[in-house]
Amino acid sequence: MDIKILELTISDYDEILRIWTISGLPYKPKGRDSVAMMTKEMQNKNCCYFGMYEGDTMIGTAIANYDGRRGWINRVAIDPDYRAKGYAGKLIERCSEFLENVGAVVLCALIEDINYPSISTFNKAGFQAEKKYLYFTKRQSDDA
Repeated sequence: MDIKILELTISDYDEILRIWTISGLPYKPKGRDSVAMMTKEMQNKNCCYFGMYEGDTMIGTAIANYDGRRGWINRVAIDPDYRAKGYAGKLIERCSEFLENVGAVVLCALIEDINYPSISTFNKAGFQAEKKYLYFTKRQSDDA
């Protein structure tokens, strides 16, 4: 079956959460991953949610977001039944194309240091780990 990557809309919300759930990605449905927040992001021309499909079935997701300085690739998730087929790399490639088209010259991704499959996938896609940086956050709430 052919694999295709499509831009998602908020009507795909339940399927996005389904992929995140079965992929083991935590999410914040009362905060940054709420319908309202994701709708706002999807309306931003510098942000794109992508869905990977086999036929009519969503099997993966990724988010590309350009902040005006860097291009970020987030939430790359593949249904466990479809892993180890190079699909995450295809999502990264599509996100990279989008980000370069909106002006990003530096592409970034944050990956937990214990997530070896994601580290390997991004390495294969030409990304290098910058271990000299610390990631700091300040959150308005636990759901942010």
